[in-house]
Amino acid sequence: MLSRVRQSVALATAAGVMIGIGGTVNLKLGGLEGAVLFAVALLTICMLGLHLFTGKVGAVVYSENKKQDAPLLLTCILGNMLGTFLSSVICNLADTSGVIYQAARTMCEGKLLRSVPSILASAFMCGILMYVAVTIFARKTSISGIIFCVPVFILSGYEHSIADMYYFFAAKMFYPEVWLFLALAIAGNALGGCFIPLMKKLAGEVKD
Repeated sequence: MLSRVRQSVALATAAGVMIGIGGTVNLKLGGLEGAVLFAVALLTICMLGLHLFTGKVGAVVYSENKKQDAPLLLTCILGNMLGTFLSSVICNLADTSGVIYQAARTMCEGKLLRSVPSILASAFMCGILMYVAVTIFARKTSISGIIFCVPVFILSGYEHSIADMYYFFAAKMFYPEVWLFLALAIAGNALGGCFIPLMKKLAGEVKD
């Protein structure tokens, strides 16, 4: 179990760094360009077998060892958080113009104006899209889900908890309300990520 925890944290930290890279290009470009290029993060994560919470949470529904797999999601979140923090520090150091910090600050100030139902609902929808993207890649060896689902969740304004970690860290915002926002986004992503597998299980289908 200890080796699995170590592996989970290491691979999740690497995934968090990649989310930070995707978040950086989104902050710098914005719009359709930023949303499309953000997909480099999930493409890399899937192709290299890194651990991203929003991509793994849905798999717990079909897990035959939930007592071990479910707690590993926590280590995945912690690793993702560490990775996004590292990425925010490095990217801010590299950006002498301060564009990343200012863009992140503006974005995050807007996020904190959202109501609790709005955060949960938008994170739920993002969770669905992340499950679809990762599942299509895993089962069909196709990047089409990633290429379309990532820009869709960004342009729709849905909340991705790990990307949000990066944005808040890049904005140097660590207020109590930030942690509440992230907790709600994580919960919404988890519910959304489990929605389709739960519905398929309810319909009597088994994992392919």
